[in-house]
Amino acid sequence: MEYNDAMKNRVKRLEGQLRGVLKMMEENKDCKDVITQLSASRSAIDRAIGLVVSSNLVECIQDAEDQENKEASINEAVQLLVKSR
Repeated sequence: MEYNDAMKNRVKRLEGQLRGVLKMMEENKDCKDVITQLSASRSAIDRAIGLVVSSNLVECIQDAEDQENKEASINEAVQLLVKSR
């Protein structure tokens, strides 16, 4: 699978967000604020996972030669989503 710029930029934003959380911890910011940012990071990671899995699913279905391969691709995508939780 080829990862497009939108996917990569999403992960770069996540990286910056996590660096910000670490800085907050180093500055001894309030626990509630740190947790809020960690929760936002987790949500952003979940959205990134969904984007990658759905893009992979679309690509696999388009490349599948028959119904059996399509079903296998769908099952694989579902398993990836389950595993990510």
